Amino acid sequence: MEEEQRMHHDTDPTETREWLESLDSVMGAEGVERAAYLLERMAEQASREGTALPYSVNTPYRNTIPASREARMPGDLFMERRIRSLIRWNALVMVIRANRREGDLGGHISSFSSIATLLDVGFNYFFRGSDDKREGDLIYFQGHSSPGLYARSFLEGNLTETQMDNFRREVDGNGLSSYPHPWLMPDYWQFPTVSMGLGPIQAIYQAHVMKYLDSRELVPREERKVWCYVGDGECDEPESLGAIGLAGREKLDNLIFVVNCNLQRLDGPVRGNGKIIQELEGVFRGAGWNVIKVVWGRLWDPLFDTDTEGRMQRLMDETVDGQMQNFKSNGGAFVRKHFFGQDPEVLKMIEHLSDEDIYNLNRGGHDPYKVYAAYHAAVNHKGQPTVILAHTIKGYGFGDQGQAQNTSHQLKKLDIEGIKAFRDRFGVPVPDEDLESLPYYRPASDSPEMRYMRQKRDALGGSVPRRRKDSQPLAIPPLSTFKAQLEGSGDRELSTTMAFVRQLGTLVKDKQIGRRVVPIVPDEARTFGMDGMFRQLGIYTAEGQKYTPNDHSQLMYYKESKQGQILEEGINEAGAMSAWIAAATSYSTNDYPLIPFYIFYSMFGFQRVGDLCWAAGDMRSRGFLLGGTAGRTTLNGEGLQHQDGHSHLLSATVPNCVSYDPTFGYEVAVIVHHGLKRMYQDNESVYYYITLMNENYIHPAMPEGVEDGIIKGIYRLESHEAESGEKAPRVQLLGSGTILNEVRAAAILLKEEHGVASDVWSVTSFTELARDGQHTERWNRLHPQAQPRVSYLTSCLDNYDGPVIASTDYMRLYADQVRSLIPADYTVLGTDGFGRSDTREKLRSHFEVDRFHVVVAALGALARQGKLKTSVVSEAITSYGIDADRPNPAIS
Repeated sequence: MEEEQRMHHDTDPTETREWLESLDSVMGAEGVERAAYLLERMAEQASREGTALPYSVNTPYRNTIPASREARMPGDLFMERRIRSLIRWNALVMVIRANRREGDLGGHISSFSSIATLLDVGFNYFFRGSDDKREGDLIYFQGHSSPGLYARSFLEGNLTETQMDNFRREVDGNGLSSYPHPWLMPDYWQFPTVSMGLGPIQAIYQAHVMKYLDSRELVPREERKVWCYVGDGECDEPESLGAIGLAGREKLDNLIFVVNCNLQRLDGPVRGNGKIIQELEGVFRGAGWNVIKVVWGRLWDPLFDTDTEGRMQRLMDETVDGQMQNFKSNGGAFVRKHFFGQDPEVLKMIEHLSDEDIYNLNRGGHDPYKVYAAYHAAVNHKGQPTVILAHTIKGYGFGDQGQAQNTSHQLKKLDIEGIKAFRDRFGVPVPDEDLESLPYYRPASDSPEMRYMRQKRDALGGSVPRRRKDSQPLAIPPLSTFKAQLEGSGDRELSTTMAFVRQLGTLVKDKQIGRRVVPIVPDEARTFGMDGMFRQLGIYTAEGQKYTPNDHSQLMYYKESKQGQILEEGINEAGAMSAWIAAATSYSTNDYPLIPFYIFYSMFGFQRVGDLCWAAGDMRSRGFLLGGTAGRTTLNGEGLQHQDGHSHLLSATVPNCVSYDPTFGYEVAVIVHHGLKRMYQDNESVYYYITLMNENYIHPAMPEGVEDGIIKGIYRLESHEAESGEKAPRVQLLGSGTILNEVRAAAILLKEEHGVASDVWSVTSFTELARDGQHTERWNRLHPQAQPRVSYLTSCLDNYDGPVIASTDYMRLYADQVRSLIPADYTVLGTDGFGRSDTREKLRSHFEVDRFHVVVAALGALARQGKLKTSVVSEAITSYGIDADRPNPAIS
């Protein structure tokens, strides 16, 4: 404390004044850039002499842009305020009307009330729409502000009153989704943002991919911007700030964050005992961002002019956010006493102001002039991303019923007096006698307000939000392009990962679509055998390669390039997934379809970034996710946190994610080719999840006529007849991924050691089979008098005798989801439980999915049917060394 007082005690005020006057002189004569340069040189000199300089990434709690340097807003302030007031009214009416009807639908209005001015200035002057000449800006709207977006679209004539009254009523059609959801409103919303934290990280990688496309001369960036509106409380989500370093490092000056700092989370203050704006300023500035604070509105400017000694500023710097909220919720007299009254000299500064004047001292995020100046500076700033920290009030305009209250977020209703006060405050022309019915208000189409709105949006390229649903179909090469994989590997053993990498290498060379292919890796290219692409394609970096890599003399050296085609995002699954989403939606955002292939450890895919995978489905993403080293036992030696036995269960939760677990290279080729046609030729909004293994084995050539079965999920691979011919008991053996080879080995054991015949089926997707079965069951249930349909799986097995045994490298639930479709006794083996380190053989024995357990399961099923004696099963258990009394691996 004594040290702090010493540092702030001025031992020579005259000398201090001379230095400050010199600084003012330089700024006045030569500009702030020159002054900044001189200060930097002085700091360097002091550092060389060993002087410990005070360091802070924070500036005082006031606006970054002084009033004297603000760009002036050129529009009609009064007209814009009137339009903004009508939007506020219609948003409020929509939510309250929805909650007056049965159903208790909910809705949020306090977030929009705080962000309305921030959005309005953007709509009037900055948000570029898409037209025939250019692509528009990409805007990640704060999810809880959706009512305000609908209200603006209603005022513009793009939504009807019926649609407004169907807010949160979508089942019967013509409804409006609760939040931004492209799946539900594919012509309107561009990005789903209400799952907090996902909008910011996606916005960063959207700007990253936009620059990538420009560097590769595929889509010119020009002056397009990515805007991201985020709440200050949302910044606590790790994804919100986790990738801001990338934006600073890559100098993404096409990216603008606007943080709506209303100081409140859902339950209370964001930082009741601190200052969230100051905290975020330090975080973003430290990450290399241009930080613009918009803290105070223009009504404070005269007070700052009189605060020559910085006394009021010190009070602002020291007041915590919890108290700041009290000031706005308790009135002008409270502020006079508890803020200005802390310092008698400061109290004198406002003695000419009434309590009402004090209460009306506005915060920066509600002042269109201050917001315009910040936006103008942001769009013209070069070399850095920009964050605007705007001080606002949650529940702005709701008075005692919701303004700056801890309960503001839950506000969805106002009583009639509150509605009347809101109408009066914003001057909405609705008479008292109509208030109870809560009418929407839209001026005549030729009114000054409507003409002004159209003029502003026409000048910027049209209405926003707006989304492009489809894009031009691509010319997909024929399946024969993957001839090498279709013909098998001969005598050579290889993994499905290597088979895929070869297919990817073929695709990037294709003259029609090769440049559109985007390989994405988190930091495992060498693990997946993709390092051969480093030199061929290059790894994208915004600044090129400024060094000579230490492996430059090798064939597959680490090559970075501005024109690089590979996106390698480091040890950052969430970032890599966000980059994939940006590429997977490029058909919509850029009118330029990209074909992204993101390959990752399957354990770190859906489990680590499941929320982003769900958002990708909502966003109608198109592309391929490749889960490498998949399965609980294929990755020997790595142990519990690396071994995946459940990614296919997680992928099945995303309705438009099509998932496969192929065993052979030709299966991978057929699936990838079908996915290319479905997504990029037929414009279907699905994406593919394909698991790949690192286990090497021989891949046979593709049998004739199996393509349809590969896509639908199952086909008969081979048959094994016992010597006793037709009299021999028979089983049906199902397998997928690497465990299919164990199933094939089990078929030989059954034939040679037990005289049991079998048919071996390759199941490429239990999930797709289950979905087909569910569709079939639903159709039959709703068409009781029609000829019942038969699921594809049932139709396949109907013609083959014997019990059915399934074994996979995943939890039993994966194969068990088709149980109702199996027209026979069904036994499922799977890898339930935690993984562990050991050899593949040991792991498969431990989880009871290897060939020996398949044999025992088959014999047991035949014994239950009376086709074999139970003693045969017991003898097999003994002969294969299986401990029948060992603990269950699922719980051990």
